[in-house]
Amino acid sequence: MSPQSPHHRIGEAARLSGVSAANIRYYEKEGLLAAGVRGGNSYRFYSDAEVHRLRFVRLCRAMDMSLDEVRTLLALDVRGAGTDHAACATLDEHLQHVRTRLAELRTLERALLDLRSRCDGTGAQCHVIEALHARADAEPVPPPAAVGRRHV
Repeated sequence: MSPQSPHHRIGEAARLSGVSAANIRYYEKEGLLAAGVRGGNSYRFYSDAEVHRLRFVRLCRAMDMSLDEVRTLLALDVRGAGTDHAACATLDEHLQHVRTRLAELRTLERALLDLRSRCDGTGAQCHVIEALHARADAEPVPPPAAVGRRHV
């Protein structure tokens, strides 16, 4: 294949986009990317536009967007709906997920700091494991319905 060819085999598309070949196949399966055109040798080929789309998906995923959020943004791009501000609404929703996760992480940080304070490294015994056992016995087991599905 000549260097000027607009089509790239999956390995080259992976290298150019920063998305692994396995993830390219997964994104095809999830409908974020059309299945690569097959050559006579059954290799998948991707255009420069598809490589760009993979970069777009990679960027969104790096910002912790769910596949549904990425799908929404891609659909807005295809429709050319830049004037209805739907992309802003999608980002606002994602920002709320991020803020919720940050609050969860702050709570986790406080719990870990409290646990870490159980051992100052000077005594003969570390009390971290002991504190974990006590906490495991003290905390109620959440009902199955209480376990929420993450947005990602």
